[in-house]
Amino acid sequence: MNEENPGAGCCAPAGRAVFTGTSDKPLPEPALADAGQGRHRIEQAIVPALTFGMGDSQGDENRGDGETPVHQVTLESFSIDATSVTNNDFARFVEATGYRTEAEAWGFSAVFHLAVAAPEEDIMGFPAGTPWWRGVKGADWRHPGGRHSGIDGLGDHPVVHVSWNDAGAYCQWAGRALPTEAQWEAASRGGLDGARFPWGDDPHGDASFPLPTTKPRAGESWRMNIWQGTFPAQNTCQDGFLTTAPVRSFEPNAYGLWQTIGNVWEWCADWWSPGYYRISPATDPRGPDSGQVRVMRGGSYLCHDSYCNRYRNSARSSNTPDSSMGNAGFRTVGRTVGAHPGE
Repeated sequence: MNEENPGAGCCAPAGRAVFTGTSDKPLPEPALADAGQGRHRIEQAIVPALTFGMGDSQGDENRGDGETPVHQVTLESFSIDATSVTNNDFARFVEATGYRTEAEAWGFSAVFHLAVAAPEEDIMGFPAGTPWWRGVKGADWRHPGGRHSGIDGLGDHPVVHVSWNDAGAYCQWAGRALPTEAQWEAASRGGLDGARFPWGDDPHGDASFPLPTTKPRAGESWRMNIWQGTFPAQNTCQDGFLTTAPVRSFEPNAYGLWQTIGNVWEWCADWWSPGYYRISPATDPRGPDSGQVRVMRGGSYLCHDSYCNRYRNSARSSNTPDSSMGNAGFRTVGRTVGAHPGE
């Protein structure tokens, strides 16, 4: 469990040291030069200039996540990827630069136990309190389940096992940036101020239901890739997926963004603090000046209401910038003048 963010460990292992017992880091990768917008091929959605209520207005906040108070935020118009960065997108970056992700440099990454595709000798153990995670040697973006897995046929799935630092390296090469937390939430809401989800308040889009539920109802389909069944032992896959789904599954929101909730967590530029909303500026907030963990948004295929309802527009989580896992990826925004790739 992440002391700074209670519950974060159930969403993603809280740092690499939970598997290794050490915080030693590999040598940093060389800086990438000659950035260029033309290298980034993902369709863009445009979020208009707006003022919106940022935060949880429905009473769904998880303890310690800092989703309140709801506060008015004003943003200029910006462009954002319509989808998460895919395996194909990331492969073009790696082919052009020779970049090695931190999972590759470390030699392991975190894999959900039902997704492991590796021999027993590659399993490094699991974090205390979250036994559904495994440290797996050889797990990385090309081998999401371990050495016996691959990404053939998964080119249109979101890239995973990328750290915040890896995402920043891609942004530097592509001439892009990670979205601020405020940009991410504004984009995910699709113009629906105060709504739980990109399409409204009910997970299945049925406004006649007075209370939201994640339980399937007769004749209705799932609108997001989250866990169905009994977590963490059985996923009935009623939405069609055990782990990641293609980035253009389900339906886009009113701004044209696909799967901002469910599927994979998405890294944001900001340092994370549970108390930031109480002091956040009203115009273009960019998070605390420093911190130990970075913001993640949107939830993933592992979210289930029995332990984690972070598959919502306002939900927040975090992890260390060097952490990578099988349920986290990213999307990017157009870089403003002078912006850092990660910020």
